[in-house]
Amino acid sequence: MIKFDVKLDTIDKVYAFVATLTKYEYEVDVASGRYLVNGKSIMGIFSLDLLSPVELTIHADKADDLVAELAPYMA
Repeated sequence: MIKFDVKLDTIDKVYAFVATLTKYEYEVDVASGRYLVNGKSIMGIFSLDLLSPVELTIHADKADDLVAELAPYMA
């Protein structure tokens, strides 16, 4: 499992973030406080508090390709 925080502070960032995640077959969760949603769900992400960074969890032992592509979103 790989975990790090991401900052999704604009609508465009959320759409680009989800588009990036959907290119990969990894299971991805996004958490804000006690709420957990599928990282590939635009509606799920918009239901979270995006004023603060959210925690991204990639359910894989190694996902260097995805992590590199998500670098612009890291908080």
